[in-house]
Amino acid sequence: MTSHALLQTFKSSKPALGAWLTVPGFFHARTVAKSSPHLSWIMIDCEHGLVPLSLGAAESVSGISAASPTSSPSALVRIPATGDSDSTSWQIKYALDAGAHGLLVPMVSTAEKAREIATFSRFPPVGKRGLGSPFAHGSWGLTMSEYLKVANDDTVVMIQVETKEAVDNLEEIAAVPGIDVYFIGPFDLSLSLGYPPPSPDPHPEVERVIQRILQVSHSAGKKCAIFCTSGTQAAKRAKEGFDMINVTSDTGAMTESIFTHMATAAGQKSQ
Repeated sequence: MTSHALLQTFKSSKPALGAWLTVPGFFHARTVAKSSPHLSWIMIDCEHGLVPLSLGAAESVSGISAASPTSSPSALVRIPATGDSDSTSWQIKYALDAGAHGLLVPMVSTAEKAREIATFSRFPPVGKRGLGSPFAHGSWGLTMSEYLKVANDDTVVMIQVETKEAVDNLEEIAAVPGIDVYFIGPFDLSLSLGYPPPSPDPHPEVERVIQRILQVSHSAGKKCAIFCTSGTQAAKRAKEGFDMINVTSDTGAMTESIFTHMATAAGQKSQ
């Protein structure tokens, strides 16, 4: 039995659909987690969102876990430290000790950094993660001993491919053991390659790079994820073979819904 929803979806033939969480709070996270039966994961954004890594990430993880005793989406955390920072190791510890089922490290551009991330995400003898949190196993619905048996295998470790250097080192990075998912960030990737951000789709040259990342990831036996901003865009990426797709964000969905309903109430056609 797999220990959380994202892994269960990975074992099926369906893409894992998720949402971005940018606002802190237990009840906010629980509301998002209960919003759709199609959600298999929620990314708690401690990089560009307003969720602090401590204590905010732990509250959001708890809110997601409280959505349903048996079928809550997996709670994932994007740490604020980027791949060119020396702070990733302790921030990985904070995210996982908060009970996250997986973590995402932004802007990872070298195989050396990918190896470091994989190492600090797992307990010895496989890695260097320290044991001590009294909370992590509870968010997984497990005892401490049960958690220790599955944590190394079932914690989903993701790195974000969003720099020109990462594209140049792609095959070497993809060969690193212990990284489960290569997550494409189309906005920073576009800027790094010298193109404008997607509006809503990436520039054709950036799209060619995105397809190459997908192919290299799958050739290396890894999952490939991508950030989308709409259901239409996400459905297109699902047909292309992406394993994990962000569909929307809390703030984006809220703004779009309020705008649409207000326009309808005012007798106007929403754009």
